[in-house]
Amino acid sequence: MADQLWLLRHGDAEPHGTRDDFDRCLTARGEAQSRNAGVALKAAGISFSAVVTSPRVRARDTALLACEALGGKPVVHEALSGGFSGGQALALVGPEHGDRVLIVGHEPDFSSIVHELTGARIDMKKGGVAGIRLGPAPELIVLLRPRELAAMAGEPRP
Repeated sequence: MADQLWLLRHGDAEPHGTRDDFDRCLTARGEAQSRNAGVALKAAGISFSAVVTSPRVRARDTALLACEALGGKPVVHEALSGGFSGGQALALVGPEHGDRVLIVGHEPDFSSIVHELTGARIDMKKGGVAGIRLGPAPELIVLLRPRELAAMAGEPRP
């Protein structure tokens, strides 16, 4: 099986200006989106060799809530705070973290990474998931919006 890179954008967060951007927390909706992502991925039989997260509070909390269903403990990676590239994302897959890595982080990094690696132009929603099959010609294999993840998790739309 080819290596895979999965991206989970943090759930809905407090508005800009409520506190320092680094410290913005998830809203109740964002918490539900994060849990739904974990439950949906697990229900689909998708597991990860590692979950790596941005240090920003909203991303860390998203990772923790998703991992309630997925298992494991997220690893904080400082570079995911912002300005992360496809090459940096690829470096997380392999000897250090295994062959199927979930990265929890931010836009516009994620849509840029998907475009850089696959050529696909996507709109990555808060609480949304993208999966990329790596190899000589990386391919976007799944793009799920929060409402689709909620349905997969058996929950009403958050």
